Amino acid sequence: MKRSGLAGSIALAVIVALGCGGNNEVKPDDRMSGEMAIDEQPTKTAEGLEVQRFDLNHDRKPDLIKYVRVIGDEELVVRKEYDLNFDGKTDVWRNYNDKAELAKEALDLDFDGRIDLENYFEGGQLVRQEKDLNFDGHPDLHKYYEKGVASRIEADTNNDGKIDLWQYFEKGQVDRIGIDRDGDGNVDDWKSMKAEETTGG
Repeated sequence: MKRSGLAGSIALAVIVALGCGGNNEVKPDDRMSGEMAIDEQPTKTAEGLEVQRFDLNHDRKPDLIKYVRVIGDEELVVRKEYDLNFDGKTDVWRNYNDKAELAKEALDLDFDGRIDLENYFEGGQLVRQEKDLNFDGHPDLHKYYEKGVASRIEADTNNDGKIDLWQYFEKGQVDRIGIDRDGDGNVDDWKSMKAEETTGG
């Protein structure tokens, strides 16, 4: 089914804006407000991970929870969970690899209990980002990075579960945009951002 010209233009503007902007991920910091341990004796999960709870805003409720693997005298953080708005619910989940590098980050941006943004890392560097733009529980924008720089965006602009817009970057700048107008999964029109001209697919 074809999208109206207005809807297509709006969707295109949204994607271009997201593509040109920098990373707006929430960056919680363990040091904010001065973390205060809540449990004198940490508990353990079924997997044997030590659970450490911290109070960041001094209301005696956990706002940061660390899951730690204890190996001898060393502690390896496996996961961190943050309550950013102090409502008692987790808003940010961070998973780490065996090298203590951030591997995955999930965020609930509107505090409704559902994940809206996921960041994937390799070697501690961002390689992929998935966003749920309409907050329906399904990602509709996928952004890919090479050496920390945006290389490609794929998006479902009409929420039918299919990618219908592709945006490619050269040296961090938008190079060309492809649009699938008839929903067959193929680009019907390419727009070159350099030449400012549209060609058929």
